Amino acid sequence: MQFELKLPLLGFESIKTMKLEKIDDIFMRLTSTEEDTPAFTLINPFVLTAYDFVVPTAIQTLLEIDDDANILIFNVVIVQNPIENSTINFAAPLVFNTDTLSMAQVILENNAAYSIAEPISNYLGN
Repeated sequence: MQFELKLPLLGFESIKTMKLEKIDDIFMRLTSTEEDTPAFTLINPFVLTAYDFVVPTAIQTLLEIDDDANILIFNVVIVQNPIENSTINFAAPLVFNTDTLSMAQVILENNAAYSIAEPISNYLGN
């Protein structure tokens, strides 16, 4: 699926559309439709842990999220070899509205519960 970015992705302000592709039941790949980069590996956080945050009202409005909206939440993974050395950014989730094909990144400021570089090894074997 191709999504329109409603807010710039941090560090990639020129990117306007991205393609989301399934790798498996846990991982997805997000790539720019306009350039060769960036490309991100994403993870479904809900298969790892209880993950709860509020999508700010402004982003809900931009993405046209209401009670009936079909949304997906993913986090960026910095993949390392071995996989145990990989980290997950829980502090900046990506929110996708599959009804409107729009997306945005939510920055969870002042939220000590979520790290920008949480080791994936904390969740393996759980």
